Amino acid sequence: MTVGEVRKKYLEYMKGKGHVIVPSSSLVPENDPTTLFTGSGMQPMVPYLLGERHPAGKRVANSQKCFRAEDIDEVGDNRHTTFFEMLGNWSFGDYFRKEQIKWMADFLFDEIKIDPNKFYVTCFAGDEKNKLPKDTESEEIWRKIFADRNIAGERIFYYDSRKNWWSRAGMPDKMPVGEPGGPDSEMFYDYGVELGLHEKSEWKKVKCHLNCDCGRFMEIGNNVFMTYKKTSPSTGSGRGSFEELPRKNVDFGGGLERITSAVNNDSDVFKLDVFSGFIHRLSMLARKEYANSEYTKSFRIVADHTRAAILLIADGVRPANTERGYVLRRLIRRAVRHVDKLGVNSAQVYGESGQAFDMYKDIFGYADKLWTDISHVLAEEEQKFRATLKRGLHEFEKGERDAFVLFTTYGFPFELSAELATEKSEKLDEADFKKKMNAHAELSRAGSLGKFKGGLSDTSDMSVKYHTATHLLQQALRVVLGKHVCQKGSNITPERLRFDFSHDKKMTDEEKKKVEEIVNNQIEKNLAVTYQDLPLAKAEKLGAIGLFEEKYGDKVRVYKIGAFSLEYCGGPHMSNTSELANPSTPLGVKMRFRILKEEAVSSGVRRIKAVLQ
Repeated sequence: MTVGEVRKKYLEYMKGKGHVIVPSSSLVPENDPTTLFTGSGMQPMVPYLLGERHPAGKRVANSQKCFRAEDIDEVGDNRHTTFFEMLGNWSFGDYFRKEQIKWMADFLFDEIKIDPNKFYVTCFAGDEKNKLPKDTESEEIWRKIFADRNIAGERIFYYDSRKNWWSRAGMPDKMPVGEPGGPDSEMFYDYGVELGLHEKSEWKKVKCHLNCDCGRFMEIGNNVFMTYKKTSPSTGSGRGSFEELPRKNVDFGGGLERITSAVNNDSDVFKLDVFSGFIHRLSMLARKEYANSEYTKSFRIVADHTRAAILLIADGVRPANTERGYVLRRLIRRAVRHVDKLGVNSAQVYGESGQAFDMYKDIFGYADKLWTDISHVLAEEEQKFRATLKRGLHEFEKGERDAFVLFTTYGFPFELSAELATEKSEKLDEADFKKKMNAHAELSRAGSLGKFKGGLSDTSDMSVKYHTATHLLQQALRVVLGKHVCQKGSNITPERLRFDFSHDKKMTDEEKKKVEEIVNNQIEKNLAVTYQDLPLAKAEKLGAIGLFEEKYGDKVRVYKIGAFSLEYCGGPHMSNTSELANPSTPLGVKMRFRILKEEAVSSGVRRIKAVLQ
């Protein structure tokens, strides 16, 4: 089966079970400054899992595009990819364990014909310390399914909260008060042989089992039963108190590529149709075989990184030295290095990679003309990297042998430094390089945590005020600069808002002053902030605007601020614009909207940083 066939069957099956099929959210999270990318299917659903009403109702499903930057260095084996699709279905206080597990079994065994003799599941073993019971109900449901289908052998295994508990914070001990969570039941496919893929696995010295990560078993899906809410913090002994949620939710996530690989009984995801055509043409250009182990890793890296880069660019990300842009830059540059290893002309690779865009164009609603912009970004970034390589080579020839300095200062890949050192009968200290890189990553992570502390996800008063202010800001920019202005991203903390928008030149002081005046006038008018859940066609007819890259479902939530602003949005808002002027400290001085900085982000994208003071 192809990836497209499995996706279609899943969505049709879930639609038949009463789910509304909603579109994928952007790879760039909207109104969530705590993370750079959408990394799971449930991420855009968190507000509804926490209690908000979804515009589409109690049952929704989709195939969510996801990106995980932490997997970049893992790409090259047979299963890791940076971009992937996550099939998902959710019950917001509707059906629960019995329906979810049965539907999964019926879909996997009957609809797409996964071999049941290679199928295994795990359940939650309980947490005695936190008084969380063993999930025997899931075991009973699975056991009946296996018996009814005459599937022999022991197929159900228990794991503790390290593996079979889900919450945004992780294990029960790490959950903050008020955080929901619950046991889960994961599903695995058995490829039959230990592939020895992960030597650093925590299970390395343990006999092969479902979670040993040797490569034999592959997790293909996870049924989360969100049952509890934490009510008191963990004590010195680690124990906290939990109570059952009044509204229990189901959150299922299944890797589309992994499920398709299991259907085809081939553990190499790069043999799937989403990669195979591109790799075949790349092989023809390189005159090298994908199966040749000397080049297999390079084929996989070029295929994965090119696809991921294309889809990130399509969702508005541009190469830069920080945050999302840095991740995109790293993808493109790593792909260029391995294109060189394959001995292929980069221009030819970009030409062939248009197929990857075409494959996802209709699924995610991309316009045809977007490919022109994508190919331009890829080519421009490669040219910059060629110059970087030239500078790095110059420094290396001058005697610089610190791979960390060459990488962080000149963007020079470690493997290239190592290759050059070998040619000179020298050897670089890879352990030292990794140690410095880990320290560098920890500093960056600490910086990010400080930067994003108290972001919109905490729904603090100031964050909600700033989020509401972005609606006023966007409309003010459209009034002053023109209707071509649309949101390209936002980042909100309790200290300030940051708003990216489409505009091709620097704003004048007069334009910035005019925007400030318009926003403050709307605040002073005491405009009511209201919302309606409307059919998309009606919202469009009313003139509602939204995130440029977002694809919206048949029903949308539209926020209205007086007669001034009308915008698609799912985040929290103040109820009246006058609240934006209320001081956060008891000084009695009304706050006003003020632009601190306006600057370029990338070609055609500007950024405003603003505060309420």
